[in-house]
Amino acid sequence: MKTVLISGAGVAGPALAYWLHRHGFAPTVVERAPTLRAGGHAVDVRGVALDVIERMGLTGPLRRARTEMRGMSMVDQDGTEIMRSTEMALSSGRLDSADVEALREDLVGLLYDATRAGVRYCFGDSVTALDQDRDGVRATFDRAAPETFDLVVGADGLHSTVRRLAFGPEEPYLHHLGAYVGVFTAPNFLDLDRWQVWLRADGVGYGIYSARDNTQLRVNLGFESGPLDYDRRDADAQRKLIEERLHGVGWETERLLAAMWQSTDFYFDAMAQIRMDSWSAGRVTLLGDAGYCPSPLSGQGTSLALVGAYVLADALARHGGDYVAGFEDYERRMRQFVTLNQALATENPGGPPSDESAERAKSAIDLDA
Repeated sequence: MKTVLISGAGVAGPALAYWLHRHGFAPTVVERAPTLRAGGHAVDVRGVALDVIERMGLTGPLRRARTEMRGMSMVDQDGTEIMRSTEMALSSGRLDSADVEALREDLVGLLYDATRAGVRYCFGDSVTALDQDRDGVRATFDRAAPETFDLVVGADGLHSTVRRLAFGPEEPYLHHLGAYVGVFTAPNFLDLDRWQVWLRADGVGYGIYSARDNTQLRVNLGFESGPLDYDRRDADAQRKLIEERLHGVGWETERLLAAMWQSTDFYFDAMAQIRMDSWSAGRVTLLGDAGYCPSPLSGQGTSLALVGAYVLADALARHGGDYVAGFEDYERRMRQFVTLNQALATENPGGPPSDESAERAKSAIDLDA
């Protein structure tokens, strides 16, 4: 039985662990956070990713967890409604679509519950070094004793540690898309009822929607900017960046900024993509955002993670655990799908992709090819 270390317990890592376990591998998932990460924005499961969820037997639970938005409004800086729709929402697209929008933490919880019995999870730890030889990869951890695995998969996000250890600094691979966003949870002081409100001003803006039976708001505050030099471990410095850019924007901005400082699940990062000529280096490969982040602007990061997890596990199983052939097969099958979905974030700067492009991209792969 081949052992596989997966770094990251977001969407991609547990999904891969599920399929590897089904194919007879022995996966271990290591996660820096002490528990599953709470908070975050709503995510979309679209197109062929829904087929992956179906094959996992999670269609019913996922649909029960959907956000069930009723529509959206756009407002100006005075709070005057300038646009309303009950047919679509910016976060999820058309409301009559078969696609499913759910809170990220709910999807991660479903994947964890589906894997916890057969997968070893190590929370509160992280990989600090990887040393490969012809027999395996010796992984050194921040807390646990070193251990050797047959394969290592980086499913640890935009700023992947595994990618840095196996491929070097992120600068050649990270392509900034000209904006930053902060995401957090706040009380529903706007009394939104399964509704979204969006405001856009000169180079800044935000989106707000209700969650958890309308008891919460999930808030996305963003601003346009070139690459910034900031400490990714200093959340207060990141909050200050947002406050400086959005102060005085109008409507409910000041209350939202105040709530941001009280939030316990604040997250901040650039809108960026990861573009690489190869996702594999020896016995190490990358999955999801670590290898091909499309950015939230594409709306397809979650679907790429789910599909990539299925294809990677399937490719390794098809080739009897021959990782060289398996990794080549994985990249061959996923490359065009990734390219089309990354293009969704860049084809229409400042707005969503066209419906035609989104429909084509979300199903542009055959899971059984």
